Amino acid sequence: MTGLVVCAVVLAVAGAYGVLHRQRSGRVRVRGRDGGKRLGAAELGGELGPRATLVQFSSAFCAPCRATRRILGEVADMVPGVTHVEIDAEDRLELVRELDILKTPTVLVLDADGRVVRRATGQPRKADVIAALGEAV
Repeated sequence: MTGLVVCAVVLAVAGAYGVLHRQRSGRVRVRGRDGGKRLGAAELGGELGPRATLVQFSSAFCAPCRATRRILGEVADMVPGVTHVEIDAEDRLELVRELDILKTPTVLVLDADGRVVRRATGQPRKADVIAALGEAV
């Protein structure tokens, strides 16, 4: 009987964790640790957008990274003055460590000056990215 209770508790905790993780993944939010960090064309390997820049950290075998690339490309095409830059996390480990990137895909929203204003870990939704761009400007 005790084993059954322990099993039920473990399943309940695992289920709650799964629901919480799914809700948080891909949400675009402000993080306190990003305040004041600034990226330029040299770090990005590309020019900053006149309005905002969407920086995506990806890895080679990451399936959500491909979908994120498509979403961010569409947003950059839709919103004037927004650019999308993709960075291979494996090739830029020093930048990954400096920006505290823990998983791929991670998307940073930079303002026109290159300051990190928003961050999404996991595959973001198009509407959330567009809303974050509105808040970033």
